[in-house]
Amino acid sequence: MDPSPLPVVCAIIENALGRVLVAQRPAHKHLGLKWEFPGGKVEAPETPEAALGRELKEELGCLIEIKQPLPHVVHDYGHVKIKMMPFFCRLSVPSAAPHPHEHVALRWLSREELRTIDWAPADIPVLASYLSLQREKRFGGDTGL
Repeated sequence: MDPSPLPVVCAIIENALGRVLVAQRPAHKHLGLKWEFPGGKVEAPETPEAALGRELKEELGCLIEIKQPLPHVVHDYGHVKIKMMPFFCRLSVPSAAPHPHEHVALRWLSREELRTIDWAPADIPVLASYLSLQREKRFGGDTGL
């Protein structure tokens, strides 16, 4: 019997310069020192959007505005299967600048730099969705942004 995937949310937070926030996992945790989009588990009875707001406030001390959901990704890590629900976001006005309460480091990266870091495996298809969205936006596709 295959258990349902664990629901997880993440934020692709883009700033006014088009840079994206990435977070580095602590060395002692699963996937230590890998880079990820910040987020976390959805707790019952939260909606994914509410979970994302809570997780980012806890982990980064910031508030976000969700602009658009991106396609879900199911990833099997062997010991756990997750259903990643990513959202394209901006920081809310007003919001404190993100601060790494639970991560080793935070960085704002350009599209090109995003391709060069050591990603957690489940975040790789999320990155591909984001880059595809940006390509559509640059070349005239209507993304609603």
